[in-house]
Amino acid sequence: MARSDALLRLHKTLLARRAELRKRLGIELQGLANTEKNAPSGDAADAAFDTSGEEIASQLAELEAKELVQVERALRRLKQGTYGKCESCGGKIPVARLNALPFSTVCIKCQREIETDAAWGRGSSDIDWARVSEHDHSMDDREVRISDLEIDLSK
Repeated sequence: MARSDALLRLHKTLLARRAELRKRLGIELQGLANTEKNAPSGDAADAAFDTSGEEIASQLAELEAKELVQVERALRRLKQGTYGKCESCGGKIPVARLNALPFSTVCIKCQREIETDAAWGRGSSDIDWARVSEHDHSMDDREVRISDLEIDLSK
């Protein structure tokens, strides 16, 4: 199967997933709104059970909303012609990876680097964390006078 055929099939998959997520989120949000309107019934155990169920539904809705954002981003990338291109190295993301995770934006090699290098993408790999605890505590007890502070009162 040619890559363009695979991308066309993935486009249809992404459109179907977006429609499904929108529908599910609408139902879940409506269900959460309805449970908030209903008066609590039963004893404390029933109320706790109801609350835990609402919490799970809320967390599920949050995860699905995040996935929806990723799916919509993938669809925008398709329209821009950048879908299937790794955002990190610029190489092609294998079709097998896109089949498994259609909204993936990085290739497997770059994903591994992201997962193993905690500082990846933050530009902070040269931080010397050992120096964080090095502090001259003798300065903590010094007396500070107002005359020592320079204050700009013109503002």
